[in-house]
Amino acid sequence: MRLRNIPEAEDIIETHPTYITTNGEEWQGKWQSRFPKEQPLHLEVGSGKGRFIIEMAKRYPEINFIGMELQTSAIFKLLEKQLEEELPNLQLLNGNAKEITDYFAPGEIDKLMLTFSDPWPKTKHAKRRFTHERFLTRFERILKEDGEFYFKTDNRNLFEFSLVSLNQYGMQFDEIVLDLHNSEQADENIMTEFEEKFSNKGERIHQLRARFK
Repeated sequence: MRLRNIPEAEDIIETHPTYITTNGEEWQGKWQSRFPKEQPLHLEVGSGKGRFIIEMAKRYPEINFIGMELQTSAIFKLLEKQLEEELPNLQLLNGNAKEITDYFAPGEIDKLMLTFSDPWPKTKHAKRRFTHERFLTRFERILKEDGEFYFKTDNRNLFEFSLVSLNQYGMQFDEIVLDLHNSEQADENIMTEFEEKFSNKGERIHQLRARFK
């Protein structure tokens, strides 16, 4: 879902280079230098307005996080949250997932997270799904060997598609959860904005963890 355009967003983003960049290519292989100290590096692709990545950074100060989002209006909302929190272990990237291998060096990321990505429900749009082979190839390149791939969605069709896609790609599943909020993992779960919305409507939340072999 696209947010309404915020005319001042681009100008404000440009005035806060300490927390956000629109030029990911400049930092390829050097992301750790944007943080006060070197720690495991976790990337969320499609952070939206940032509830999930903000809470993750607050809960796990021993990890460095990057929130990546294409929509300028959405990442502007995330930047506003970061300006309030000033979390030292959180950086933001306004960029396109299609170009992710230009933003990050091979093996630079320890964990890649997809939370409530656009399901692109039409069959003809399958290649746009982040769990399609065309994106998995990119994600595999930037993840460290044995790095974790994390995926969470309310969309049953997308989840089933993802299970098949990851399996066909040859990935190893560490965890598959069909009803996250009624599972043993519920207590440690951090909800996204979409997750709260859909779960309040009675939708089940699905989660998986996997690795590239």
